[in-house]
Amino acid sequence: MTRSPSPWLLYGSLVFSLLVLVVPIPGGLGPARPYLLAMLLCYWLLEAPDRIGLGVAFLAGLAADLVAGTLFGEQALRLVVLVFLVQRFRARLRFFPLWQQALAVAALLVNDRLIAAAIQFASGAGLPPWTTWLSPLLAFALWPWMFLLLDELRLRLRERAA
Repeated sequence: MTRSPSPWLLYGSLVFSLLVLVVPIPGGLGPARPYLLAMLLCYWLLEAPDRIGLGVAFLAGLAADLVAGTLFGEQALRLVVLVFLVQRFRARLRFFPLWQQALAVAALLVNDRLIAAAIQFASGAGLPPWTTWLSPLLAFALWPWMFLLLDELRLRLRERAA
């Protein structure tokens, strides 16, 4: 039995997260949108580190920049930093209870928000609105549900392939 996840599930989930980037959110809550692409990269790095790495993060970030219309390379840089940190601490993160994993992912996304704010400030766009800081909190709340859903899908596809 293979341990690698289905490539359709892995890369399909990343493409889905790119599509979520363009879904309109009412009011001024757009900046509070959880960074689903980063959360999925964290999940896949914990579960299938041999299939996801810095290169995939960089390419996914460039695609996200094109889809979202942000400064080209901004999300690529942010995702490469995030993936590096997850790879560095994977051995610890993998065995955390789910709530501690959610807290660690939220801390990684706060770091991501700090990098994004620094890039925006350096490019002359000014500081982002305060609602951007809600994004890591929403990710903290969504992480356990996303983790359990993807785990269930991954295990079902593995059973079906066996």
